[in-house]
Amino acid sequence: MSLTDAQWARIEPLLPDRIPRRGGRWRDHRQVIDAIAFKYRTGTPWMDLPEHFGSWRGVHNRLRMWAADGTWEKVFTTLPAQADAEGDLHWVGAVDSTIVRAHQHAAGARRKGPRPASRPTMPSDAPAAA
Repeated sequence: MSLTDAQWARIEPLLPDRIPRRGGRWRDHRQVIDAIAFKYRTGTPWMDLPEHFGSWRGVHNRLRMWAADGTWEKVFTTLPAQADAEGDLHWVGAVDSTIVRAHQHAAGARRKGPRPASRPTMPSDAPAAA
């Protein structure tokens, strides 16, 4: 599943120019975003990305660069704001009432066997009572 033309039209203006500061031209941003979406949707390891997405290192590096320079933050704040302004976003609230019980050791219980009943008695240096 790749981006539709309508989705791409919203995302493209938020991305950096395709000519990086150094070197040649970057691979098409749309193909990289499709590769990132595929990776997270399927849980595929980076090294197992299908070849039609290009080099997995290039995709991973672009993901990291965009995270560092704020591109993803801009995308993930602008798109919901646009959709909400246009009435395309429907907010849903959900509350989970699942009860999770922690193991006794998670609550600070002693881990090394039972506690001794009392402290051991130490012999006194005093003379023995007669």
